[in-house]
Amino acid sequence: MFSLQCNQRPPNATPRANAIAGCASPAITWAVSGALLGLLCLSSFGCHTIGRITESKHTVAARRLSRQGLQAMRNGRWDQAEQLFGNALTVSQDDDRAHRGIAEAYWNRGDYDQAILHMEKAVELSGQEPRLVARLGEMYFITGRLDDAQQQGEIALAGDRESPQIWVLRGDCFQQRGNSREAMAAYHRALAIQPDLVAVKLKIADLYLESKQYDRLLATLDQFDPAADDSQMPTAVHMMRGIALRSLQRPELAVKHFAKAAEHDPNAAEPLLQIASIELSRGDAYAAHLAIERAAQRDQPLVQQTGWVDYMLSPQQVIALDPNRTGASSPLR
Repeated sequence: MFSLQCNQRPPNATPRANAIAGCASPAITWAVSGALLGLLCLSSFGCHTIGRITESKHTVAARRLSRQGLQAMRNGRWDQAEQLFGNALTVSQDDDRAHRGIAEAYWNRGDYDQAILHMEKAVELSGQEPRLVARLGEMYFITGRLDDAQQQGEIALAGDRESPQIWVLRGDCFQQRGNSREAMAAYHRALAIQPDLVAVKLKIADLYLESKQYDRLLATLDQFDPAADDSQMPTAVHMMRGIALRSLQRPELAVKHFAKAAEHDPNAAEPLLQIASIELSRGDAYAAHLAIERAAQRDQPLVQQTGWVDYMLSPQQVIALDPNRTGASSPLR
């Protein structure tokens, strides 16, 4: 349209004017076309820029909500954390931290299926970050998906061989399959990286207990802090030490550790039944009766189901063995 108008010449135009008009027309046309092309390019660039800015704002907002959710989770405010992670995912479905956080929130309230779905998404978005992969493997393991758990453990280990969490997962999978040798190797590798892992020491001790390697069991239990107060020691440590000492023909020390276990866990009946067993083997029926009686006060069904009730004395027998006793009978009688 513009060039057509330029080609129209005044009726009295001179030849020079006609020549100028003819030459000017293509030049102006190219200039206008260039200007329009520039505007189109600017417009296109602006749309992409706006899109990126909008996406960036969403990402920043989602990550801010995820950080708040993580803080709430650390403080034990799980409901608030779940809401914050949910808000983050409403803003952006591509925030791996939001998926990870809400997975932990679902896991905490027992919704394992949803937890695993979100952790799988977190792993995908993170590019298979090894520790997230290991956490997904732990979830698979706990829910009985052993093959999936072991597969995730191998993937995680390929990306990070210095994470104790990953080695523990590997050990758990092998232990579940009955491969004690590989499990032991994995647990020891985890301890080599982080020596203060109490739960891992207990796993190793349990493997030694299963294989009746009592000397190695005691050596493992000796790795627990010797300066720690007995009341701070896990009940399982006292129990396993008592079992090892009894098996090594040291009943006096065994009784002491079973007594510590019973004191440490006021609801546990098993330590008292272990004491009863030792007392019976030493011929002290009255001491065994007292231990069984205390065990029954803690877990009467266990005492009955395991047959220990048959080893309790009658009130007449109790009086005969202990004249100072008033004749109070066992709660099972």
